[in-house]
Amino acid sequence: MAFLRHSVCTLLFWSLAVSYLVVASPQCATHNETFVPDAVLRVTESNISQSCYPSKATVLVNGTSPGPELRIKEGITYWIRAYNDMQDKNLTMHWHGLTQAMAPFADGTPQASQWPIPPLYFFDYEIHVPIGMAGTYFYHSHVGFQAVSGTGPLIVEEHGASPYHYDEDKIVFLQDVFVKDESTIEAGLVASPLSWSGESAMVLVNGKGGGSANGTACNASLSTIEVEPGKTYRLRFIGGTALTFASLAFEDHDLEIIEADGHYTQPYNTSYLQIGTGQRFSALLRTRPNPEKSTYYLQVESRERPTLTRGFAVLNYGLKPTIPFLPPNDLPLTLPNTTRGFLDYELHPLSPPKDFPTAEEVTRRITMTVHQRVLGPTIWVQNDYPWTETFPQEPYLVSLYNNNSLEFPSMERALANDGIDPISRAFPAQIGEVLEIVIQNTGADKGGLDVHPFHAHGAHYWDLGSGNRTYDQASNEVKIQEHGHPIQRDTTMLYRYATTTTNGTNMGWRAWRIRVTEPGVWMIHCHILQHMIMGMQTIWVFGNETEVLGKVGVPEVQGYLTYGGSVYGNENRWPSVVHFTDNEGSDAWTDNQ
Repeated sequence: MAFLRHSVCTLLFWSLAVSYLVVASPQCATHNETFVPDAVLRVTESNISQSCYPSKATVLVNGTSPGPELRIKEGITYWIRAYNDMQDKNLTMHWHGLTQAMAPFADGTPQASQWPIPPLYFFDYEIHVPIGMAGTYFYHSHVGFQAVSGTGPLIVEEHGASPYHYDEDKIVFLQDVFVKDESTIEAGLVASPLSWSGESAMVLVNGKGGGSANGTACNASLSTIEVEPGKTYRLRFIGGTALTFASLAFEDHDLEIIEADGHYTQPYNTSYLQIGTGQRFSALLRTRPNPEKSTYYLQVESRERPTLTRGFAVLNYGLKPTIPFLPPNDLPLTLPNTTRGFLDYELHPLSPPKDFPTAEEVTRRITMTVHQRVLGPTIWVQNDYPWTETFPQEPYLVSLYNNNSLEFPSMERALANDGIDPISRAFPAQIGEVLEIVIQNTGADKGGLDVHPFHAHGAHYWDLGSGNRTYDQASNEVKIQEHGHPIQRDTTMLYRYATTTTNGTNMGWRAWRIRVTEPGVWMIHCHILQHMIMGMQTIWVFGNETEVLGKVGVPEVQGYLTYGGSVYGNENRWPSVVHFTDNEGSDAWTDNQ
């Protein structure tokens, strides 16, 4: 990769060093014609049909949905250029599961850290994955409902050899299809009264899907997963759905889980998977030495929704078909109902953890209470406050730099209000704290309950498990001691233990533990796109004002602080950006670049 650096601006404000990377002084650079990004993603909107459903406006990445598979290696810095080729919509690209602490404006979150990319502009994202975080991730837009289709797989390969042997790895990427287009869905979710998106009309596997939705058959063509007898395949399951909490299994084949959300686990055998939106698993599938037939089905079903959506794919031992495979006439499998707490206490780190924070180290417990409120528009609130694309009026990190509409969150106010500063609506934390974050499910204004896959940006947390009613730290600690060390995750399920209850009743919790080490502005949110748009997302500020804003001075990052600023390129100008990390590489690729 070649770089031309103009008026290098050595930044004296940041000398952060961490175990996986020693950061040199960040430098300004102009990404002109001599700069070659490691990968290019071009985002467009086109009218296409998916599965059995009529053509509608759909956000695509490099012309497809899902977009191209992107592979990078841990320990190397990459630059990925995202073009917004849409005429009238903003865009960001979020690298789901990756910590972006080294590049604070590159997390791709318009509410938290980055102005969105204007129409017909592009933005160069700086990505560095620390050693030890190889695994399965994905990318998606973080604007509106675009992630339902503007998304694709992101694989981080090991610096050395994988701890598990397999002959080949393959992607199993799950997505939803809705009858309405994305703009109509988004407008309905913020309307008063609410106009619901409708349920998923089909669950796609690698962009294709047929089966049934609410009893209506869909005989669309199916994706094939090509295998050979007597081999071991690493299947990388990616929950890229918008709404669907999926249960899935292969006909006459079991799985051995080896990775969850970018962390290797001790092997765990299972006949099925549950996977919520945002979650990822790797599992080994050992093919039959002498298969009894050439094709076996993968069956996928929605859970915890008022209607059942069922889709299929084909595990193909034979020749590649000349005509498409279609859904089976008879169900090959009976999948289990929801298993609450699925894998919560069964998955353990492959290697003994060195930095798991004990209960004695916890400095503060924050309970984040989620609730559906119906007062005019239907919204989701956390500790009584929503966070939407209209609040605040600019990205929170940008607002802090500009000293604009929102002040830096007050720890004093937060401590007096269950962890949240009611003025900024942010949750502050100090560097060095060990937080126990409890996410509490409650009955809605009208009594309903839902499930929520909660995702954290910025850092992975130690997942302490889940349960009914209200969190009891002492009893859960006994459970952890009995089962063994939990694993680190970035997306885990908050379950419901009934479909309805009385307004405000506690019914279901999820607990995390995290060491606060990296200053920054990060989101924690439900990854169901409908719920996010309706306010089910929060902002967390790690570090004090000097630690967060002292990373880089205002003059050097001025181009990040305005919509369409100088860090955004277009056909008439090259972007001028800040390089935050060393170890730049040029071996990222997409499968159709």
